[in-house]
Amino acid sequence: MDGTKRSNITIGATVHIVEKQNQGNGELTKGVIKTILTKSPNHPHGIKVRLESGEVGRVKEVL
Repeated sequence: MDGTKRSNITIGATVHIVEKQNQGNGELTKGVIKTILTKSPNHPHGIKVRLESGEVGRVKEVL
Protein backbone atom coordinates (compact mmCIF):
# COMPACT_ATOMS: atom_id res chain seq x y z
CA MET A 1 0.00 0.00 0.00
CA ASP A 2 1.07 3.57 -0.67
CA GLY A 3 2.85 5.43 2.15
CA THR A 4 2.05 8.95 0.89
CA LYS A 5 -1.55 9.05 2.20
CA ARG A 6 -2.12 9.42 5.94
CA SER A 7 -5.40 7.46 5.67
CA ASN A 8 -3.35 4.34 4.75
CA ILE A 9 -1.20 4.63 7.90
CA THR A 10 -2.34 3.23 11.25
CA ILE A 11 -0.56 2.87 14.58
CA GLY A 12 0.54 -0.75 14.98
CA ALA A 13 0.91 -1.33 11.21
CA THR A 14 4.09 -2.96 9.90
CA VAL A 15 5.86 -0.74 7.36
CA HIS A 16 9.08 -0.11 5.46
CA ILE A 17 10.50 3.37 6.11
CA VAL A 18 13.48 5.27 4.75
CA GLU A 19 15.43 7.16 7.42
CA LYS A 20 16.95 10.60 6.72
CA GLN A 21 20.52 9.25 6.54
CA ASN A 22 19.44 6.52 4.08
CA GLN A 23 17.54 8.71 1.61
CA GLY A 24 20.52 8.73 -0.76
CA ASN A 25 21.00 4.96 -0.90
CA GLY A 26 17.32 4.01 -0.47
CA GLU A 27 17.96 1.51 2.35
CA LEU A 28 14.65 0.59 4.00
CA THR A 29 13.98 -0.20 7.65
CA LYS A 30 11.12 -2.54 8.64
CA GLY A 31 9.17 -1.85 11.81
CA VAL A 32 5.88 -1.26 13.60
CA ILE A 33 4.44 2.27 13.79
CA LYS A 34 4.34 3.82 17.27
CA THR A 35 3.53 7.46 16.36
CA ILE A 36 2.40 9.27 13.20
CA LEU A 37 4.35 12.55 12.97
CA THR A 38 2.95 14.09 9.75
CA LYS A 39 -0.26 16.06 10.33
CA SER A 40 -1.26 16.69 6.68
CA PRO A 41 -3.50 14.15 4.85
CA ASN A 42 -0.74 13.35 2.33
CA HIS A 43 2.94 14.00 1.63
CA PRO A 44 4.72 13.37 -1.69
CA HIS A 45 7.77 11.72 -0.03
CA GLY A 46 5.80 9.61 2.46
CA ILE A 47 4.16 10.12 5.84
CA LYS A 48 6.74 10.61 8.62
CA VAL A 49 6.41 8.12 11.49
CA ARG A 50 8.27 6.91 14.59
CA LEU A 51 8.66 3.16 14.92
CA GLU A 52 8.42 1.22 18.20
CA SER A 53 12.21 0.73 17.95
CA GLY A 54 12.69 4.54 17.96
CA GLU A 55 13.68 5.10 14.31
CA VAL A 56 12.04 8.03 12.50
CA GLY A 57 11.49 8.07 8.76
CA ARG A 58 9.05 8.35 5.88
CA VAL A 59 6.79 5.42 4.99
CA LYS A 60 7.63 3.90 1.61
CA GLU A 61 5.42 0.81 1.86
CA VAL A 62 2.70 -0.50 4.18
CA LEU A 63 3.04 -4.28 4.55
